[in-house]
Amino acid sequence: MIFQALCNCMDFTSWLLLTLATLLVTDVVRNWRPHSFPPGLWALPFLGNIFTEVDFKAIEKLADIYGNVFSVRLGRNKTVFVSGYKMVKEAIVTQADNFVDRPDNAMADRVYSGDSGGLFMSNGETWKRQRRFALSTLRSFGLGKSTMEQSICEEIRHLQEEIEKEKGEPFNPASLFNNAVSNIICQLVMGRRFDYCDHNFQSMLTYLCEILRLQGSVWGLLYDSFPRVMKHLPGSHNKIFSHYDSLLDFMNKEVESHKKDLDHSDPGDYIDAFIIEMEKHNESDLGFTEANLALCSLDLFLAGSETTSTTLLWALVYLMKYPDIQDKVQVEIDGVIGRSRQPSMADRPNLPYTEAVLHEIQRMGNIVPLNGARMATKHTTLGGYLIPKGTTVMPSLTSVLFDKTEWETPHTFNPGHFLGAEGKFVRREAFLPFSAGKRVCPGEGLAKMELFLFLVGLLQKFSFSVPDGVELSTEGITGVTRVPHPFKVYAKAR
Repeated sequence: MIFQALCNCMDFTSWLLLTLATLLVTDVVRNWRPHSFPPGLWALPFLGNIFTEVDFKAIEKLADIYGNVFSVRLGRNKTVFVSGYKMVKEAIVTQADNFVDRPDNAMADRVYSGDSGGLFMSNGETWKRQRRFALSTLRSFGLGKSTMEQSICEEIRHLQEEIEKEKGEPFNPASLFNNAVSNIICQLVMGRRFDYCDHNFQSMLTYLCEILRLQGSVWGLLYDSFPRVMKHLPGSHNKIFSHYDSLLDFMNKEVESHKKDLDHSDPGDYIDAFIIEMEKHNESDLGFTEANLALCSLDLFLAGSETTSTTLLWALVYLMKYPDIQDKVQVEIDGVIGRSRQPSMADRPNLPYTEAVLHEIQRMGNIVPLNGARMATKHTTLGGYLIPKGTTVMPSLTSVLFDKTEWETPHTFNPGHFLGAEGKFVRREAFLPFSAGKRVCPGEGLAKMELFLFLVGLLQKFSFSVPDGVELSTEGITGVTRVPHPFKVYAKAR
């Protein structure tokens, strides 16, 4: 009554000023940072640090100023960044249960309809059940087995044939690598591979790449920070959702096709197995629904394609930038396998230098600069600071791969990081390109197999170089993943 009477006595300007003042005070109180909370940048009311570029390079600089646990406010949301191998390991391995959930995310909420859909953004029992089902199902269809090796080697032959069609002329390898790598996960999820000329398949791969680029851009940041405003505004963020719609439509058509041809006694892939499992469950809280089948299939498609094909592109960048290293890898491959026999995972222990180079490519390539966001499941202490329940926590994988206390020459391409005194391959604890802990990439095992077999298969048959006068950049273009700038390559048959 008193407030209404007061408003009646005011003119519009006074009312507007009072409203703004009230909102300002509310914002300040809501976002007050106690001394026990990680330090960080001073934030603007309402906007936070939205005008501050928060990429992997900026995070490294902020960590130098505020320490390995610091905070940034993006819109209305506070995010705690965790930097350096020891602190990242503390968060995602030692305290894995405290930071296992995904936080609320406006973009993911719109695509996944909350925290109960898909494999990446779901939480709780649904996430646990779906992750276990996906891993056990993929293993039953060959993941980690010799049959999977055979599928990869067959795809290598297709890739080699496509490269031979270039007849020694310079070409952009990005689409070929994406086609080849994606076909491996497609065989596990959909039971088939796609021809490199398949228009629908090419469109899906293009959409997938653009989604990852846009999600990690300022458009993705703006949407996540101010979703109520951004969903009504034009901009590139709208492409994210239209592309997701196209990808889900593609997956739904695959599901319908599988339902028509399903042999319950002989499932042939992940979609078949999911449909059979779905028929056993009436309760949707475990995630065995047709809508979630499309989302989980899409997540597996994403996890099994983009990061691996991008790593192979970085492999070419560094091998062409350091041709002496490329030559040394080929000498080792020739001595162990030769140029006619297909490689196998059994060859891996006998190729220590090749293995070291591949690991260094992954380290320097820094494919996923920031790990997927986590959320504190309860009030937790990290680095001496209190992280309240529900706070978003973002581990920096870049800070692990370039931690100067863990790597002798962190910013130099140096395969010696993974070689012992006698030239034997040495594993390093701070090598975490796929993250670690309970949220480690579900396709990690497949990716390791693909990277080794594809790289060896390519270097058996071809030597790679860039056109004269071209200087390769190692800076990269950063979205959710970090990809090389487009380049063309010569592939000379050996």
